[in-house]
Amino acid sequence: MRGATNGNSTSLWMDTATVPVFPALVGARETQVCVIGAGIAGLTAAYLLAREDQDVIVVDALGIGAGETGRSAAHFFPPDEWYHGIEHRFGRAQARLVAGSYAHALQMVDAIVRTEDIACELEHVDGYLIARDARDGPALERECDAAVRAGVRAELVAGVPGLGFDTGPAVRYPGQAQFHPLKYLDGLARAFVRRGGRIHGASHVRRIRGDHRRQIVSLDHGEIRARDVVVATHTPFNDRVVMHTKQAGHRTYAIGLRVPRGTLPHLLLWDLGHPYHYVRLAFAGDGDEVLVVGGADHRTGQDAHPAHRYDALERWARERFPMARELAWRWSGEVMEPSDGLAFLGRNPMDDDSVYLITGDSGNGMTHCTIGAMLVTDLIMERPNPWSALYDPARKPVHGLAEFASAQANVAARYGDWLRGGEVDSVRAIPPGEGAVLREGLRRVAVYRDPGGGLHALSARCTHLGCAVHWNGAEQSWDCPCHASRFDLEGNVLHGPAAAPLAKIALAPGDAPPPQDGHGGARRGVR
Repeated sequence: MRGATNGNSTSLWMDTATVPVFPALVGARETQVCVIGAGIAGLTAAYLLAREDQDVIVVDALGIGAGETGRSAAHFFPPDEWYHGIEHRFGRAQARLVAGSYAHALQMVDAIVRTEDIACELEHVDGYLIARDARDGPALERECDAAVRAGVRAELVAGVPGLGFDTGPAVRYPGQAQFHPLKYLDGLARAFVRRGGRIHGASHVRRIRGDHRRQIVSLDHGEIRARDVVVATHTPFNDRVVMHTKQAGHRTYAIGLRVPRGTLPHLLLWDLGHPYHYVRLAFAGDGDEVLVVGGADHRTGQDAHPAHRYDALERWARERFPMARELAWRWSGEVMEPSDGLAFLGRNPMDDDSVYLITGDSGNGMTHCTIGAMLVTDLIMERPNPWSALYDPARKPVHGLAEFASAQANVAARYGDWLRGGEVDSVRAIPPGEGAVLREGLRRVAVYRDPGGGLHALSARCTHLGCAVHWNGAEQSWDCPCHASRFDLEGNVLHGPAAAPLAKIALAPGDAPPPQDGHGGARRGVR
């Protein structure tokens, strides 16, 4: 893959695909619809709107698939809350609506791939939900029954066929799917451009303002005037508070192990573990296949050195798949978990009716983003949509009050960082290639020491709502533990809701180390 992405790790998908690069937007533009975000949500919405003969401009701060789409597992599977959880919270009728929306999303992807002849390794496979141990047997039965009541083809089976270990009983969901997400976006972007669409990379949006007649999207080097705006940036940057109390950001991890082709069946696998695991196969492009194993989630900004999570995934995989060979990929991504388990798709409740959101992927990013694109297209085209009330971003979190309360308590506790000392007493304690937060009087300073010994100091105050950022050693970034904003080593925004960079700071004289010569020693003054 080309260009900048929103993290330090490289996914399997980035290594095995290229996507087109588009120039930055400079100056003023007019359009009917501006889509912010060039991942699967934004490009699908743009493509569907272009099919409706709408004039559409897509802008992205980085480029095609450079955000979370290129870091996903790229599979289509049942809701992360499972159908039993959806039915328990929302009732049987709503669970059937969820199942219907999931089925339509996959049908839409099938149709796009077929119509636009996109070579993206789309494959329909069976999915299996397995137990951790015998104690989970009743949970599997409840899930299978709820899925069937929702209209989903599901059955309880004695085990998963073709694996080298005994999974025990499982729920089988026929007709799930997987693909290569960046190859799909490559085809989708090209199809959109063929239909007259315009795309601009390296185009960071600062704000949206306007009224019911016209929205003005302000970028670093230009602006776009549009009738409608779709915010498809994984989490909305244009909503300062409300949406961010309804969902929480989590880091999620994946590894790719090479396996000989044909030694494992192509299927999707998930377990009920805490932390959970998921498994899929992908093509390596060199004769091998890749066993992708993921999970090990945690709240964003709340694990400074998460490499142990990769190690745990590898141990779990090798215990069950002894044919696995070398570990070839390790990467992480971000998921936004809604407090009630359903995505937020539709009109932004804190904006004019012409601003729309696609967020709250909940680990089902490929599915929810496609549903969101379909739903938003209907709203813009003033057509009824059967799922609009179900996924309405304005809904209250009454079906997830316990999770909502827990998330808010977690956020409140993070603000206590401002009352505590730093993680290190001096920058001298920070090794090369690492970062840490130190206290200087009343301020907290986020300091990174590069491999050459140079220091890069930033304000630790997140520009969204002022929480103190924490170091992420896996992605070499500064992550906010409150609402999941992320920043690179220079303070630039990698992930919202923050829209502005972290402020650069000059270290106090006593904190700065003596300058180094080329051999690691202190330089003497020239006489």
